[in-house]
Amino acid sequence: MKKKRTFGVTLLAAAVLCCVCAVFFFHMKEDKKTEEKDAVRIGVSVYRWDDTFISSLRAELEAIAKNYEKETGIKVTMDISDAKENQNVQDNQIERFISLGCDVLCVNPVDRSSATNIIGQAMDANVPVVFFNREPVEEDMNRWDKLYYIGADAKESAVLQGEIVADFYRNNQELLDENGDGVVKYVLLEGESSHQDSLIRTEWSVQTIRDEGVPIEKLTGGIANWDRNQASALMEQWLKEYPDEIELVICNNDDMALGAIDAIDREGIMKKIYVVGIDGTPVGMEALEAGKLLGTVNQDIHTYADAIFQSAVALAFGEKVEDRIDIQDGRYYRCPQKALTSFQQSSKP
Repeated sequence: MKKKRTFGVTLLAAAVLCCVCAVFFFHMKEDKKTEEKDAVRIGVSVYRWDDTFISSLRAELEAIAKNYEKETGIKVTMDISDAKENQNVQDNQIERFISLGCDVLCVNPVDRSSATNIIGQAMDANVPVVFFNREPVEEDMNRWDKLYYIGADAKESAVLQGEIVADFYRNNQELLDENGDGVVKYVLLEGESSHQDSLIRTEWSVQTIRDEGVPIEKLTGGIANWDRNQASALMEQWLKEYPDEIELVICNNDDMALGAIDAIDREGIMKKIYVVGIDGTPVGMEALEAGKLLGTVNQDIHTYADAIFQSAVALAFGEKVEDRIDIQDGRYYRCPQKALTSFQQSSKP
């Protein structure tokens, strides 16, 4: 009986010890889990730092990260690199981010059709990727369920831009058709030839203007790669080729619109040439308020950057992205946009 009692006591003690150990290890696991959520590291690679829109987006992203740290106490380390328009450089940056132990990658691809290497590296390391501004081809996006894209709907941008021109024409036909020949003659400044937004914005802006009943005629157009200086150089050339004919300049973004305005001012053109852009960048907004820009399409830079950041944090912590932002088609988020106009002119200048 004594041996049985001793055995029973020993068994009970062992059971109690097991329970204590289980509780201890459970709390250790929970503590470790909590500790892991005290910090997040995000690797960000942009195609070109000095792109005005990307620069504004980057600044907003950094501000949101700092605010998130203050509100949550979670440390955010954000490594941001400039790929300098070189896909090989960007691929190396991705490799470096992974070696640094980044929890998630946010990538503005140099070449949307060459995201394969980025995705391959990320998949091998099991590091989620949030692409933004330049949408990878559908085949690449379908390779893995930890790939997301944040960006504005390029067709919507273009339609809104076209409607700016059409609305102005309806109320100020004699201003836009400056020479009164019944046709609005325009020139077109396009972004990169390989960028999906450039192609879509070009097509649908012009198509919308036509669909709205505005008689337009294209004089010429050119690729300015989203760049203000390149756009200015092209516009200067066109002003010499068509000194009295250009009435409207349609631009795929604000920077190129500002480049066109620079050339018009530099050449001392006295007649009014109307210019429209897209992006709603801070410098674009200044030109709009000054009456130099007829209109632009604002992409709400704060909402844009916040969607990138919230997606990155969700993926870093293993949460569902759709619990933080309004995901469409499984892995896409389209930023809200609105047309902004400056219709101060009521008579011929």
